[in-house]
Amino acid sequence: MVKRILNLILIFGLFVFSGCKKNELGGKSGVSGNVLHHGKPIANAVIYIKFNAKDFPGTDLKVYDTQISANTNGYFEIFNLYKGDYYFYAVGEDPAISAPYLVVGGMSVSLKSRERKDIDIAVGEE
Repeated sequence: MVKRILNLILIFGLFVFSGCKKNELGGKSGVSGNVLHHGKPIANAVIYIKFNAKDFPGTDLKVYDTQISANTNGYFEIFNLYKGDYYFYAVGEDPAISAPYLVVGGMSVSLKSRERKDIDIAVGEE
């Protein structure tokens, strides 16, 4: 009897943990939006994404789990995320400001299952 209960607990635990997809892509939730510097789109900005994060993970780009690029109009989208918390950190160049042109900024996003959000990531001079 005890062995049967332990087996049931083990099977239940496998189902619970296999249902959590915290650090990979493949879900049905997503985010789209624009990278903006003083309301102006930042072309070809790179957006680094940290899974399971509500707070800024820092400027070391190696700690981020994936990245996407904005198009020439500053627009980006990623629609294969699982529900959970994400931190989006955008890095781009704005040639309208004095050298070195680098602008950065970020924000956290929480997604529910099959939810899609539109966001704007405001960036500023580093």
